[in-house]
Amino acid sequence: MPPPPPMRVASRRTVKPPPRPRERIPLTSWDLALLPADYLQYGLLFAPPPFSTTHLVDHLQAALAGALAVYYPVAGRLATDQHLDAMGQRVVGCSVSVGCDGQGAEIVHAVADGVAIVDVVPPDADVPTGILRSFFPLDGAVNYEGHELPLFAVKVTELADGGVFVGFAYNHALSDGAALWDFLNAWAQIARLRLILPEPEAGSPCTPVFERWSPDGGAAAPVVFPYADLAGIVKRQPPPSPPPELRERMLHFSPESLAALKERARQDLVAAGDDAGAAAVTKFQALSSLLWRCVARARRLAPEQETACRFAIDNRHRLRPPLPAGYFGNSVYTVSTESVAAPELLVPRGRHGWAAAAVGRAVEAHTDAAIRARVAAWMAEPALVPVPAAVVELHRNGVVIVGSPRFDVYGCDFGWGKPLAVRSGRAAKYDGRVSLFPRREGGVDAEVALAPEHMAALERDGELWAAVSPDAASHQLPRKLDHY
Repeated sequence: MPPPPPMRVASRRTVKPPPRPRERIPLTSWDLALLPADYLQYGLLFAPPPFSTTHLVDHLQAALAGALAVYYPVAGRLATDQHLDAMGQRVVGCSVSVGCDGQGAEIVHAVADGVAIVDVVPPDADVPTGILRSFFPLDGAVNYEGHELPLFAVKVTELADGGVFVGFAYNHALSDGAALWDFLNAWAQIARLRLILPEPEAGSPCTPVFERWSPDGGAAAPVVFPYADLAGIVKRQPPPSPPPELRERMLHFSPESLAALKERARQDLVAAGDDAGAAAVTKFQALSSLLWRCVARARRLAPEQETACRFAIDNRHRLRPPLPAGYFGNSVYTVSTESVAAPELLVPRGRHGWAAAAVGRAVEAHTDAAIRARVAAWMAEPALVPVPAAVVELHRNGVVIVGSPRFDVYGCDFGWGKPLAVRSGRAAKYDGRVSLFPRREGGVDAEVALAPEHMAALERDGELWAAVSPDAASHQLPRKLDHY
């Protein structure tokens, strides 16, 4: 991997919301389990704005202050409170919450000399991870470090051809991706309004709800761990030496391609006599089936090796009663298909439909009762699993699909047009991770990370490339200047 480009920091700013009463928001089991995990890293690439980057950063800063007035927990820090015994003399436990004290978010303005838009999103090539890594703040931070680090940081990188990359680092213990994109779109909406009204009223397309869910109903109580603090349990894991090498590709699937995948899965299931599975199959199931099977084939798994497809699933609408719209916190689990021996997954006929139906069965089994059972099991034995151990278990011989094409990524127009592309940082990347995003022209983009030898095999997979669509967005990018 080539070294990151030279980067100059032009300014560093702290953005705070207006003062408000102090507040503690206790973290739930869903939030706390993520304390050892990496910050979320997402970034948006934009065409050159019609004003200077310095003015752009001023514009983003002012709009962010307005967004933080509504989403005030984002400007806070994590806080650990100790709990004493009945006599008030001995520490018997601790709990972690979001302390809404307004310490602020951070914006960094940087300049990447010699890097153009087409270097960031080269058509029909690997994701340039060496370049992208330098575009994200708080690289390598884990969520527990949100006791001292900002829960949200932004790096606005000015490219040599005038393009702009806006990279975010966001504490995952604060909320999941659904709530994060609600916050980012609220920030973008305020930014757009500021170009029309000098002082727009702070607001949000979706009113946030900060009260955390409790399985017993009502406000969530703090989860008390039987330790004086968690610093010795939740600690940064030393990176592997040398770190595992990965290649990343962004694969594009048009609406027509997704419809064809779904129809092929439906026909397979009808032929197998599974009429109920055929009637219920979705585009997500069909795409997951394709990615699962093609990655398994690329890995050349031995006949005795088993593989599974794991994916993130939102609990919000599956709980009874469902969570309120705008719930601001984590409410996501990873669920899995049944494991299957590699040869059974990869037989020539019918397995696309079978794999799609297997994903559907995992979704159908994720009911209110199943969610509550997982919460109860975690609460009985709260576990903070170090990230490397969790990752090894998650991706063993299979794929893990995260993100969602339903997130309003391209609604993040800060006033000079929709993003050209979305990318993620290196946080939580491993062999077999797939991140889904909406496609700018409609459909789905799948960001696939694999070991180099597995990616090389995937690039020769005819079934996959028959479904991948051309990158129409690349034809709209500015041409690279001659002196780069």
